[in-house]
Amino acid sequence: MKTFAQLGLNQEIQKGLADINYQSATQIQEQAIPFILKNEQDLIGLAQTGTGKTAAFALPILNKLEKNQKTQALILCPTRELCLQISHEIKSFIKYLPSVKIATIYGGARMDGQIQELKAGANVVVGTPGRVHDMLRRKYLKLDNIRFLVLDEADEMLDMGFKDDLDEILVKTPKNKQILLFSATMSSVISKIAQKYMNKPKEISVGKKNIGADKVEHEYYLVRPGEKYEALRRILDVRPNIYGILFCRTRHETQEIADKLKEDHYLTAALHGDISQNLRTQIMDQFRERKIQLLVATDVAARGIDVNNLSHVINYSLPDSSEIYLHRSGRTGRAEKSGTSVSIFTPRELRKITALERVIGKKFVLKTVPKGEEICQSQLFSLLQKMKNIKIDEQEIAPFMPQVEEAFKGMSRDDIITKFTAMEFNHFLNLYKKNNDLETVNSKQFLSEKKERLKNQSDDNFVDVKIGVGRFDRFDIKALFALINSQRELKGAEIGRIKIDDTSTVFGIEKNKKEEARRVFRKLTFKGKQFKVEIEAKIEKNEKRLETRVKNKTRRFKMRSKAK
Repeated sequence: MKTFAQLGLNQEIQKGLADINYQSATQIQEQAIPFILKNEQDLIGLAQTGTGKTAAFALPILNKLEKNQKTQALILCPTRELCLQISHEIKSFIKYLPSVKIATIYGGARMDGQIQELKAGANVVVGTPGRVHDMLRRKYLKLDNIRFLVLDEADEMLDMGFKDDLDEILVKTPKNKQILLFSATMSSVISKIAQKYMNKPKEISVGKKNIGADKVEHEYYLVRPGEKYEALRRILDVRPNIYGILFCRTRHETQEIADKLKEDHYLTAALHGDISQNLRTQIMDQFRERKIQLLVATDVAARGIDVNNLSHVINYSLPDSSEIYLHRSGRTGRAEKSGTSVSIFTPRELRKITALERVIGKKFVLKTVPKGEEICQSQLFSLLQKMKNIKIDEQEIAPFMPQVEEAFKGMSRDDIITKFTAMEFNHFLNLYKKNNDLETVNSKQFLSEKKERLKNQSDDNFVDVKIGVGRFDRFDIKALFALINSQRELKGAEIGRIKIDDTSTVFGIEKNKKEEARRVFRKLTFKGKQFKVEIEAKIEKNEKRLETRVKNKTRRFKMRSKAK
């Protein structure tokens, strides 16, 4: 590995880096910094999240800035969090570059402070496309002298709907600028951006394209659909010091899982599109301070989050694409530290493993859902470690010790230790004494049993439920099971035949769950749509009424035809 001094950076930047203990360059920095220093050709830099991409483009830009108050570099990124993170990092590099000024502009915050930063003469502007475009329209930002345009996580900017803003921004920049595009993966979106905006770009790729971080282990648990939440609890309980992100597919699922975890006394918070910017900031501050151990998030809401030392990423629901899985798992295992990506699969999802293994270049390891005894041992060991490592201020605690000693009078040392441990530990002992252990599902056996069960189902044991969503609403079997399994009252219910039409869905559910199904589905929504719910008798009644209507119309039509 080369030092930053060997890469050709000036003395002022080297001094600043030494102050923040930046010594050796990462692979992407080692290749990108000399190239940008010596060339004006466009560049695509591909490297996993957490490998130092910000320094790879920021340091050579700072080195090449001219000493004037004109905006010479514009760095665009998809989210407020990433914007602030990049800006903070660049400010740490310019301690000995007093002439360099940074402006950070992003949505969801007051404009007046950001306008003042621009008016002060920012050499480098870091911003989100929406707010940058807004500042351009209001003429607070001018891009006539731009020499460097950085697109950080450009594919995510397009995914988030910033295409029109990007187009408008690029039109206002000079033709002879250098475009630097950085991303974790070389997706089809990145290729399209390169074709549209860039001129014969040089490509620097660290490691193999689209390969996951070396320090990340990939584990999976195989459970029945109705057991996912219980499996999640056990996975968390066996890791009392977990610090990570739990990914869900939808806003509804994200909020629901976060609420359940809170009810069960886990330190969690939900992050999704319905969360306000102020609350989002508050949640992220708490997460960075580790007051929140597990952030429950959608992929869109988690974009731009860059938090170090995450121990785990948990996939409660798998993403639609392998590239998104890569982004998720890349949030742990950074800066030479190890991390774990955990996925909770149902037998139907098993086929996705092969595709994911091909993309990340690693095998997924099948794990057994932790048993009660294993969880209790882990929790006990964690408690003992906390007690052992706790710092004591003897002067502060001294006035209370006589009362403590009096309270424990007549109790032996062993009694005190046993009672204290039981007080802290009884919750887990009681919880897992009552609950049966979850067994790893044999996928072939599970699917064949399910087919056999459906074949042998007696209609007498089921009632039909009709809900007012169908194919036109993009409702499918997976969405139906997601709705059913998300409700505690219907957890583990047997489901009969399913028929999905254009505007409605009819499915069988075991008779003893009829009232729960009626109650639950009346309050549920799908993609914000509330739908009607009918149970067997009502379905038949409405169908007969419809049949009668059709017959009456046909009779009237025949009578009119005869009259003519």
